[in-house]
Amino acid sequence: MKFALFHGCNIPARVAQYANATEAVCDRLGIELVEIADFNCCGYPARNTDDRAFVLSAAKNLALAEKAGLDLLVMCKCCYGSLKKAEYVLHQNQDLKADINRFLAKESLQYQNGIQVNHLLSVLYHAVGIDRLKGAISKTYSGLQIAVSYGCHALRPSNVTGFDDPVSPRIFDELVEITGAFSVDWTRKLDCCGAPLTGINDRLAMDMAQKKIASARESGAHFICTACPYTHLQFDVVQTRLATNPENGEPLAAILYPQLLGLCLGIDQKALGISENLIDLSGINSFFMAE
Repeated sequence: MKFALFHGCNIPARVAQYANATEAVCDRLGIELVEIADFNCCGYPARNTDDRAFVLSAAKNLALAEKAGLDLLVMCKCCYGSLKKAEYVLHQNQDLKADINRFLAKESLQYQNGIQVNHLLSVLYHAVGIDRLKGAISKTYSGLQIAVSYGCHALRPSNVTGFDDPVSPRIFDELVEITGAFSVDWTRKLDCCGAPLTGINDRLAMDMAQKKIASARESGAHFICTACPYTHLQFDVVQTRLATNPENGEPLAAILYPQLLGLCLGIDQKALGISENLIDLSGINSFFMAE
């Protein structure tokens, strides 16, 4: 099983532990990840300002993966949504596709819809499979309650992303529950974390994050599980700022899914970047079932 690993811009700069944990988990599961040096931005920042520039930026990545003969494995939900959107519009609009390919030809590239874009969770759920994952786990949690945060860009628009049921998704919940943890039901499970508004309306962005975190806490969750760098950073950064006021109480730590799974696979905490999260995760070890 072999994929081209798409890092995007945010992960290398701010959430390197996400990539490290993903690579460690994939290595343990026998998934080969190939680095393609010429990958560029997924185009997400240009989606609302210059649609053609967005598609061109995304299409270059698709063409590079196609040239290598590899499907994409994407960690970021925003990157996943952007690349799936570009894949969709290029399939629907042949004139646009021809126009984009004229630009790509200058770099000896062409895109012919010959590869698939997959999110990490999709690869684990569909390509690896629940049964194989269960068989690889060496230790499980007991009594651990997790609030899964799906992220917006993987679920919607569902006819473009094809990730899961946009109203009642289950993939992430099931992946969490193979670790022995319980995926709690919480009212703001599918709400936006507020990250897209950061830098535009910081007050609203923080308010959205606080309400989502409060909902997870009220559900009885011990941790929030994420699979997107933007969501993960939003929970970590907002709560780190709030921690300066004792009235806000203890923060609810966020753990990246490959970190959660990696611990159950027996992977070293340093390799998973556990200490690199802004909010302490050491308490999760107390939930492992006694041998």
